[in-house]
Amino acid sequence: MRTPRFLPILLAVLAGCSSLFAAGFRLAAPISDHMVLQREKPVAVWGWADAGESVTVAFAGQSKSATANADGKWILKLDALKASAEPRTLVVSGKDGHKVEVKDVLVGEVWLGSGQSNMAMNVQSSNNFDAEKAVAQYPLIRHYQESSGPSELPLPEGKGVWKACTPDNVGSFSAVLYFFGREIHKEVGVPVGLVNTSVGGTPIESWVSAETQSSDPETKAIYDMQQKAYQAFDATKATALFEKQLAAWKIATAKAKAEKADLPRKPTEPVAMRKFKGGPAGLYNGKVANLVPYTLRGMLWYQGEGNAGNPGIYEKQLSQLVTSWRTSWQDEVPFAWVQLPNYRDSNSESWPRIRESMMKVLALPKTGMAITLDIGDPKDIHPKNKQDVGLRLSYWALESVYGRKVSATSGPLPVGNKVEGSAVRISLKHAARLKTRDGTAPRGFSIAGADKIWKPAAARIEGTEVIVSSPEVATPVAARYAWAENPDCNLVNGAGLPATSFRTDDWADTVAASQKARK
Repeated sequence: MRTPRFLPILLAVLAGCSSLFAAGFRLAAPISDHMVLQREKPVAVWGWADAGESVTVAFAGQSKSATANADGKWILKLDALKASAEPRTLVVSGKDGHKVEVKDVLVGEVWLGSGQSNMAMNVQSSNNFDAEKAVAQYPLIRHYQESSGPSELPLPEGKGVWKACTPDNVGSFSAVLYFFGREIHKEVGVPVGLVNTSVGGTPIESWVSAETQSSDPETKAIYDMQQKAYQAFDATKATALFEKQLAAWKIATAKAKAEKADLPRKPTEPVAMRKFKGGPAGLYNGKVANLVPYTLRGMLWYQGEGNAGNPGIYEKQLSQLVTSWRTSWQDEVPFAWVQLPNYRDSNSESWPRIRESMMKVLALPKTGMAITLDIGDPKDIHPKNKQDVGLRLSYWALESVYGRKVSATSGPLPVGNKVEGSAVRISLKHAARLKTRDGTAPRGFSIAGADKIWKPAAARIEGTEVIVSSPEVATPVAARYAWAENPDCNLVNGAGLPATSFRTDDWADTVAASQKARK
């Protein structure tokens, strides 16, 4: 019997249809080869299939099933798993031979990291890369890079790849996440998964959902203004302005090189940046919403530079981010951030006020902060010492999350103050064996009376307290410490961790006024 001439064509068409049909049976991007699943918590697994299709997930002796909804999405949770360094396969199956195998799956601790460029900055760009690369043999540390772009609406699906830590791979890992995860892996002794979703040059408004920002009149006003500006963006005018700025930058750069002065920062190309970070809530929509509900132990945040122009609202914005992300995941996970380091010399109070906002958000439960006032670079907004940043975050996590004893979880933080005659007594926590880094008298303090004119102050340490005074201020009202972008300060605890910037007042910007009064 002869085969009809059209049969090969029909079979090819059917094969193509089958391929397209099978492509609809898929998993969320983080559920992929080399992933790390969170131990000791129910583990979310989700994906897409035909509406009404029954899907079964098998892993580590478990078998769970779910049914795809009208949109084709399904989700289920595996029972809590024990940590395991044994590479295993997770199998997802459905009808008509639909099947996906996820290979080389480990179980351990999973942390998400987000923020702007200092979280995005990779190991290759940090200190001592050649030495770090040579010892980066940690096959049980895995890094997932969320590579989706911004979106005007929440994206149900993202993009990304898990990579095991090897000398060839480690250079592309987020440096802060890697150095943090390395400490957790060494001390806790289980596999570690690091989920990196970060974008340089972005404000916090890009990372908070539109609904959250609109829930408060103050942040709603900012959101509405930014949304209006985003929609009114004129690429032609923006490019013309950029070209003028670029020409001026080239002239200024040539002059700075001739005078051996600091080089000015190159202006940012506005059309590219718009595409890179989107509008308000754009990065939440494109790079966070699609990671929910991947099961995590905790979250880390390194951002704030992009909001230095409006520090007064940052406390509320960071609080919104923490609480809304926890709500999205339906899990009050531990959450820590990196306080802005020392950077450049200016009269502005913007960076110390951002640092203060970060400190205040520690009032939220299960939160922590790495103080980095001593490891920044006054001439570089991207300091290369990310090893100590990761290490300090790990101190907080090891004791607060994992119950391990460390020398200190934080640098000194203020907890109270009172005026005593011509001095101000300031009480600190995380201040065991309080001292100065260099053994000299405490530096970085100032004091003011009712006139709000700040004077340099002497200070002495008494236990976990500091007494601040100045012969120029007979009746003090307030004191400040390290209240500058790049302060000269030296207060540390016995573990060598620096004290935060702080103030006992709530006055408006008075640094410039005080400096003017002294001239």
